[in-house]
Amino acid sequence: MSAAEQWELFLDSFWKILIPGLKMTLPLTIVAFALSIVVAVIVAMIQYAKVPILSQICRFYIWIIRGTPLMVQLAIGFYGLNSIGIKIAAFPAAVLVFTLNEGAYCAETMRGALEAVPIGQIEAGYCVGMNYAQIMWHVVLPQAFRVAFPSLGNALISMVKDTSLASNITYAEMFMATKRIAGKTYQFMLLYVEVALIYLLFSTVLSWLQRYGEKKLDMYGVNR
Repeated sequence: MSAAEQWELFLDSFWKILIPGLKMTLPLTIVAFALSIVVAVIVAMIQYAKVPILSQICRFYIWIIRGTPLMVQLAIGFYGLNSIGIKIAAFPAAVLVFTLNEGAYCAETMRGALEAVPIGQIEAGYCVGMNYAQIMWHVVLPQAFRVAFPSLGNALISMVKDTSLASNITYAEMFMATKRIAGKTYQFMLLYVEVALIYLLFSTVLSWLQRYGEKKLDMYGVNR
């Protein structure tokens, strides 16, 4: 294939790769990451409060997730469940696995952020008549999120890239679209570099938003 033909293929395939990224990759990332934050907060708060039994269950969950590969978790969540009669489509399977996977890592981030909040903040909350739930919601969690913001931003960027693994469970995100085009044209290097550049574009935009958010937090003195 001549240089002109490769350039034409590059331009022609750009939208064929980008559109699945916008329609499939980003929705998977947004839904799974939002749910993973909910899981992370719940797990972190249980560990922070040292709730009997539940704390041990949370530690076991984190141990399992952090000790096994994401690709294996995806295979279990899709092929494994379907093989035992639990029928689940690729998208919800991917959301489930990415939520549980990222939730475990973010839970440790949130736990550390919760523990970074001075104990005096909690004591001050009790002094003004707040109960434990009110203190956690209005005092501790807002400060913990500000501390955890950079790490959570990094986790989101990593998830965007990790969604490429969802192609292995038949989820038609942009890496699968690239593989299909490459299978027809045999221009593997050109097309895989192209999809890498699109992932880089997504990550760069998110990195810019992360830095913008950090600057806003620093402006109000909440990250100092």
